[in-house]
Formats: sequence, C-alpha cells, structure tokens
Amino acid sequence: MFFQILERVLISSDFWQAALQFAALLLLPALGGLISERSGVINIAMEGMMLLGAYVGVMMAIATHNVWLGVLGAMIAGGLLALLHAIVSINFMANQTVSGIAINLAALGLTNFLLPIQTQGQGIKALDDSLRLPQLSWGPLANIPFVGPVLFQQNVIFYIALVILFAIQFLLFRTNIGLRIRAVGEHPHAADTAGVNVRLVRYLCVISSGLLSGLAGAFLSLGIAGIFNQNMTAGAGYIALAAVIFGKYTPIGAAGACLIFGLGEALSPRLQDTGISANLLSTLPYILTLIALVGLVGRTTAPAADGIPYEPASE
Repeated sequence: MFFQILERVLISSDFWQAALQFAALLLLPALGGLISERSGVINIAMEGMMLLGAYVGVMMAIATHNVWLGVLGAMIAGGLLALLHAIVSINFMANQTVSGIAINLAALGLTNFLLPIQTQGQGIKALDDSLRLPQLSWGPLANIPFVGPVLFQQNVIFYIALVILFAIQFLLFRTNIGLRIRAVGEHPHAADTAGVNVRLVRYLCVISSGLLSGLAGAFLSLGIAGIFNQNMTAGAGYIALAAVIFGKYTPIGAAGACLIFGLGEALSPRLQDTGISANLLSTLPYILTLIALVGLVGRTTAPAADGIPYEPASE
C-alpha cells in the first residue's frame, strides 16, 4: 500500500511541480545566506527576515492593491532587519549567532503582536487572485506531457530565483566583486591591506541576504499560500541555512540541497493516505535536514573568517 502510493506520487507532475516550487522558496534565502557567510558574517536571522517579509508583503499588497508593491515592501522589510543584524554584528562586533536568534524572536513577536491589531482580531482572509503573484505558462511548452507542468507552469518568482542563482554563481566565481567577497570571508586583514573596504563588503552582503529573504517571504505569502498566518515560515529559514552548509557554501550546491528539502516538503502531505500520522509526515523536511547535516557537515569547511568579528588594524 505504502509503496504503491509512493510510486503514484513520484510519477505525478503535480508532485514535481510542488517540489520545485518549495525548492525555489528555500533557494532565495539560501543564496542570501551564502553571500553573507562568504563575506564572513553568520546569518541565522533569515527565518525572521522571511517571516516579516511575508507579513509586510501581504499588508502592503492589501493596502496598495498592488502585488508588486507588496513584494517591494517585503524586500525592504527583510533588508531593514538585515541592516540591523549588520550593525550589531559588524560595528558592535556582537555574537552573530545571538544577534540572529534575537532578530528571529523579535520578528515572530512583532508579527504576532501586529496581526490581531491590524485585522481587529479576525486575521487575514485569503487574497484575491489580483493580489497574488502570477503563474507563468510558456505557451506550447506548457503543454508538453509531464515536463510542461513541471518546468513551464511555475510561479514568476521561481524563474526569478533561477536567474538569481546563476547570477550569484557567476558573481562569486567569475568577477572581481566575487573575489573580494570571498577574500573578505577568508582573510579580511589581507583584503584590507589590498585596499578592500571589509566592512562595506560585509554590509552589502548581509543586506543582500535580507532582501532575498524578504523576497522569499513574499513568495510564500503572496505566491504559494495566498494568505498570512502566524509563524507561517515554520523553520524554512533554518532549512535554508542548512542548505548553505549542505551545499558546501556554493550556489549550485545550495540549489541541489534545496531541491532535496523541497522534495521532502512536497512529499509529506501526499503520503497521508498511507495511514502514517500527518504530524509525523510534517517532520519529513526537518528529518532530511538533520540527515544531511549529520552526514555532510563534518566534511564541509566554512569560510575561515566566518563568524569572527573584524576590527580594522587602524582602530
């Protein structure tokens, strides 16, 4: 019975379409976290940035009747939280992990506090299609059996995530800017001696991670769910961080890890007919995360200066 249902699920285009959608959702904060880590700043605040982005995105879209202004608001919200993390971590040289945890808790508390106030305790109703991010259909390509629905009938953010993936891959390993980012994350004092503004590079990288996390939050609330619920990210930001480690701090590697986690996210609700507890199935993505970390974290090397506060020699 179990294997029959599993086989039926695995050959379904709907399953693979959902898996790629969830993978893209995780990929955006993962790429942001990767840039931040590559510059030497640990960012576990992506969970809070996603959550606040999801909330602000919905509220902005409702207020302006424009989904793209909602996306912009979500990115700005994520960027502001990232700026706060950068100030605390870079200028004040506080513990970066503690700062990230504090931001996550603050974002959760803030959204839980504001939601009932702004909605008079009634919550947010499901959004109209006009306030949701559009699905793209690539004409005749979308009609190809199996492949069409999976690759050519996805949300617009899915394709944006792919463009960002290859852009960051090119940026990090084919440009002078990428070389500076990696140098700052490996040997900040040597980079400073070579004339690189270490703090500026780190600021820009951390803020970029916030913008991408905010975009992911907008994708979740305005694209996938079409609504905002309390704590709706449910650990997605932490899974994205695990994807960065699992992918050995490379964009393509992180994308592969996100695909694995996306498969688990898409698989869990589709196995409920097997008689396995729905609560148990909902833990599948997190179990995959633990398995990946236990199996690979020992063979993954973070940037040498990752998490280490930097103080210029002149100071």
